[in-house]
Amino acid sequence: MSRGKKYQESMASIDRQALYSPSEAVDLVKNSAKAGFDETVEVALRLGVDPRKADQIVRGTLSLPAGTGRTARVAVFASGEKAAEARAAGADVVGADDLVARVANEGFLDFDVAVATPDMMGQVGTLGRVLGPRGLMPNPKTGTVTEDVEKAVTEFKGGRVEYRTDKVGNIHLRIGKASFDKTKLLENLHAVIEEIHRAKPASAKGKYLRGVTISSTMGPGVHIDPLLARKVDAELAAAAS
Repeated sequence: MSRGKKYQESMASIDRQALYSPSEAVDLVKNSAKAGFDETVEVALRLGVDPRKADQIVRGTLSLPAGTGRTARVAVFASGEKAAEARAAGADVVGADDLVARVANEGFLDFDVAVATPDMMGQVGTLGRVLGPRGLMPNPKTGTVTEDVEKAVTEFKGGRVEYRTDKVGNIHLRIGKASFDKTKLLENLHAVIEEIHRAKPASAKGKYLRGVTISSTMGPGVHIDPLLARKVDAELAAAAS
């Protein structure tokens, strides 16, 4: 596949075979973000798990200390008082039977996170084939099935993100924008790495964190040494000084 001039220039400054420190990797990604818009910075984690086994699926949510650089669109399946709470908290779309029908019949999916009250899950569960493949199905394990919809909406609007291993054991997460200063990107990266280690399945054997790569929307991937990935505290201090 043919690559543009800016991509080729970025590639020339990155050794694709090298394993960089988090600090070096963030610098390289920021320097390679040369598009005419504020590129998103993502981290891809390759884990030593078998996601075909239910007890080795790694999933959950975490709040990024510096936010993601964008405001998530939150849909809430709720009725009555809980629906009113969701609207007051800033949910983008709120509904009960009507919202279920809109998703099922019209294919409405103009949201990034779906939250539901427990009493709505009987109906929301019928949307599994639509919401499931897109990672939008509410789940108690990720805090998206809850009575406290106000808290859920506020947190997801404020930078809380959901993660889950894909079918080959990888996790992809936004950690900010290329315009973020280095310290903020390192803080978010550190939060992700610590959370993924915290969520390590007890049944996972062998090397757990096998690969860490960060990249901007239009830039090449930069590989981080997994052995250095958790040693971000010193780099955070250096970046802040």
